[in-house]
Amino acid sequence: MKELMTQLRFRQIHLDFHTSPAIPGIGVDFEKKEWQACLKSAAVDSVTLFAKCHHGVSYHPTGVGRMHPHLEFDLLKAQYEATKEIGVNAPIYLSAGVDNLASEIHPEWREVDKGGRYTGWARSPLEAGFHMMDFHSPYLDYLCEQIREVVELFPDCDGIFLDIITQSQSCGRWSLEFMQANGLDPKVEADRKESSRLALEKYYKMTTEAARSGRPDMPVFHNAGHIPRGQRSILQYFSHLELESLPTGGWGYDHFPMSAKYACNLEHDFLGMTGKFHTTWGEFGGYKHPNALRYECAAMLAYGAKCSVGDQLHPNGKLDPSTYEIIGAAYREVEAKEAWCKGAEQVFDLGVLSSEAESGSFRDSPADEGACRVLLEGHILFGLVDRQMDFAPYKALVLPDDIRIDSELKNKLDSYLAQGGKLILSGESGLEKDAERFAFDIGADYEGLSPYFPDDEEANRGHDYVLPVETLRADFVNQPQIMYDRSHRIRVTTGASLGDIYDPYFNRTWEHFCSHQHTPNQPEASGYHCGVRKGNILYFSHPVFRHYRQYGAVAYREFIIRAIRSLLGTDLSLETNLPSTARISLTRQPAHNRHVLHLLYAPTISRGGVVQLSGGNASGGRSVEVIEELPSLHDVNVCLKLPGSVGKIEALDPAVEFVSEQSDGKVEIKVVQFSCHAMFAIAAD
Repeated sequence: MKELMTQLRFRQIHLDFHTSPAIPGIGVDFEKKEWQACLKSAAVDSVTLFAKCHHGVSYHPTGVGRMHPHLEFDLLKAQYEATKEIGVNAPIYLSAGVDNLASEIHPEWREVDKGGRYTGWARSPLEAGFHMMDFHSPYLDYLCEQIREVVELFPDCDGIFLDIITQSQSCGRWSLEFMQANGLDPKVEADRKESSRLALEKYYKMTTEAARSGRPDMPVFHNAGHIPRGQRSILQYFSHLELESLPTGGWGYDHFPMSAKYACNLEHDFLGMTGKFHTTWGEFGGYKHPNALRYECAAMLAYGAKCSVGDQLHPNGKLDPSTYEIIGAAYREVEAKEAWCKGAEQVFDLGVLSSEAESGSFRDSPADEGACRVLLEGHILFGLVDRQMDFAPYKALVLPDDIRIDSELKNKLDSYLAQGGKLILSGESGLEKDAERFAFDIGADYEGLSPYFPDDEEANRGHDYVLPVETLRADFVNQPQIMYDRSHRIRVTTGASLGDIYDPYFNRTWEHFCSHQHTPNQPEASGYHCGVRKGNILYFSHPVFRHYRQYGAVAYREFIIRAIRSLLGTDLSLETNLPSTARISLTRQPAHNRHVLHLLYAPTISRGGVVQLSGGNASGGRSVEVIEELPSLHDVNVCLKLPGSVGKIEALDPAVEFVSEQSDGKVEIKVVQFSCHAMFAIAAD
């Protein structure tokens, strides 16, 4: 069992309090006993309180910044004392990356892009929104003074939460001076990015030192809305991780599992962070359906996280009773489940080597998203890894779509294969970093990219058709199926083909085209193959994970999953008849010598139109994904292959009926029905 740097509580509230200086009566309705009763009724055990918000004003008397002009008492102290008095933790929040008060006094501290415009929510002085600050400017010293003041005032607080930790390619006065002094050319994008990286490095070091200036063990978290995969150097400044993921706010319901499956492989304890809002942060008067929050908290537990729900406090300082009735319905269930989740470790069969980690990108990785979605829907237990992690615990390793092989990675993968590991490659993955050939013997010759594309060669989109071998194709497809990404041409030599590729008659041009989109396939196979397996290596000729993320065709997923299952065979830990919309996870609790099986089900539906919110981050062309009803699933079967013999099996909820059988080293659990979340403890004999 890994030693965690900071042990988090299970039932937390992130209490936003971004309050305009133009609003009067700040905190006038705060009442200690009412505050305490509301938190206790909702089974809350930690609340993140605000010292300074995005507007830049403080909620306590301050010798560094400015207290909110319409606050007449120490609101933070009153909240803090009321919270701690009932045994609830109280971390303290300071906005770091944005500060409108500081930017109004010192506009030269703001970030400016290469075109001379401000960055952030408000790019013009006439736009409403928050202002991004340049960490190369004296603002960073000002921020650190504020942090030191807070930890002096509240030395026993339960952590410092610092928000909006990002830097764009700033060309403001201070960044320009920094680049000039350090041999960087602001006209070169790579140099601007390096300046931003160094600004963040300086930020992490200085703010963490400030937060721990009074207590070396002070928990610290730096929030950028995402834990970047592969960027391990910054984690030395984190005591724990908080995975911001509001499904209705643009993240969707598959984002959190993907983040959790990476975070659980790090040395930090972590929590999931959703919101009570119908959409996203900054929403007053928006209420998520209680069933949605029940499901989201259950999913956090299933994927190894503690729980945090975001709320936004009204300027009057009074907690909203409706909000805490909704949160309480979820948190009372979490409280009942905690004993089966403490110290639990995820069980995985596959590892997905993160494309994001390999490319150094931030958030945008269709290959990672597609691979995770395929495996979640296919009910294969997997974790997300970077190259610095140990591959040995995984029975197979997926390299999704675009991971080329350099010498360092080649050596590590060769060692992994020599120890019996298996590789699953797709698209470019498996090709050498600087050559158009495979780094491994996949049992096929490589002949480059397909020359076929629909109508735009520059877009690098594909246009051919695949017909997998009968054992791998979806039950409802027996003819060649269109693929929308270009394939890598392989001719199978010493491996086993996964199926044939059929070429179209021609590319779509002004000279010849057919119908609205695609030229149909020629009746004869091209001689190229849609994939190959040789020994412990499986290769798909298309970028199938990105492909599934973008187009979502069920037949693609079935092809991928069947091929993976054929590679792993009896090595897989479980099989189930759960529908693709359900989720499953398996954990082990070493302290209790048992495994815990989690079954999750809540159908989502896309409601409403394209969301455009002023100042919100749910904008950008996505509708809201909603959970309302929690229908039951019936006659669910799960077959588990666990190490050693199994003793008693029990359901957390005694109302969940099930029977279990053991034979040939397998345990079969047959569940009559369950709704939302079912947990089963499986003791070792």
